[in-house]
Amino acid sequence: MFDYLNSPTFVETREGIRRFVAEELQPMEQELGLGSEDVWPRETLRRVWRRSAELGFYAACLPVQLGGKGLSILEQCALKADLAASGSALAPHVLGDLGGPPRVGNMLKYASADQLARYFEPVIRGEKSTCFALTEPHSGSDAQSISTTAVVDGDELVINGVKHYISGAPFADFAIVMCVTDATTTPPAITAVLIDLDLPGVTVEQQYVPMSGQHIDADIRFVDVRVPRANVFGGEGNGFKLGMSRINVNRLLHCPTMLGLATAAYEASLDYARTRRQFGGPIARFQAIQHMLADMATALWACESMIAQSAALADAGADLRMKAAACKLFVSERCFEIADKAVQIHGNVGVTRHHPIEQTFRKLRMFRVFTGTSEIQRNTIARVILDPAGTAA
Repeated sequence: MFDYLNSPTFVETREGIRRFVAEELQPMEQELGLGSEDVWPRETLRRVWRRSAELGFYAACLPVQLGGKGLSILEQCALKADLAASGSALAPHVLGDLGGPPRVGNMLKYASADQLARYFEPVIRGEKSTCFALTEPHSGSDAQSISTTAVVDGDELVINGVKHYISGAPFADFAIVMCVTDATTTPPAITAVLIDLDLPGVTVEQQYVPMSGQHIDADIRFVDVRVPRANVFGGEGNGFKLGMSRINVNRLLHCPTMLGLATAAYEASLDYARTRRQFGGPIARFQAIQHMLADMATALWACESMIAQSAALADAGADLRMKAAACKLFVSERCFEIADKAVQIHGNVGVTRHHPIEQTFRKLRMFRVFTGTSEIQRNTIARVILDPAGTAA
């Protein structure tokens, strides 16, 4: 995937990450006997974050002046696809996808010097983890209907509310929390607030596990939580704009993960079709199997090409509203179809609980919901193509 990318910094980083996964992460997983559906000890995750930061990978997506490698969005996509295809349970932690620099990268320009020093520089160094807390039990895709409040009390804000299904929350040190600070306006004024998750009144609740089996999501409950007003991030009333500023690139950056998972499923299906014997020969000789493999290969090429063009547009500063939504829609739908065909080719093996193909099927099904459902993506695409000058998210 993305084999045409050849800048020296990228090539060196790519080769280094592949070695890190093969020589350190996968042996660690085997030694600890932990897979992607197990609860990983926080100290083990911190060990991975710090080691990745030490090797120069953790913040690779950030500009050089912030300690990163200044990789383009296209190069980030290639690395994310590689990691997803590796099969490593710890792969998402190499670049900090679940709580590291990618969670905050394009928002760092809004941070004060104090916030950079106390919150974000430790994230860049792999010493702290964060999460972005927007979704609530009754406000999923309708981001402006949130009800978590931040009420001014002198030099403090008092936070009350619940955030739901927050990725990275189980091992986060602090959250970027979207709160209503003025309910009298239409729409309500929403403000981002930095909240340490060990404060009195904060509870992180893991009461569910998604169909992927990964323990990476949790609810966060705030009851009369007090934080300094200095923890307002990006200015009061600017939270919705701040949140939307990350959503388009975030949608795009989910796509290479899907591509990597689907590529691994396709390659496993090729191998299985060549070695699985039925009726006197390999099942690869059956046209029905050949057609499924051909469709999978075609879809992978289309997905990679769409991701590459969208990433190139992002690097050029183009308007990504329609492109990112279309990419997320197309890639999530096609990669799930690839996983479905992989299950079909593998037969009873493919529907066996915890088999890699069965796990991939479940993971890819979730991506049609995460970061906006396919229906929400279609809404965004329609708004933009019908009103190109509008403000669709």
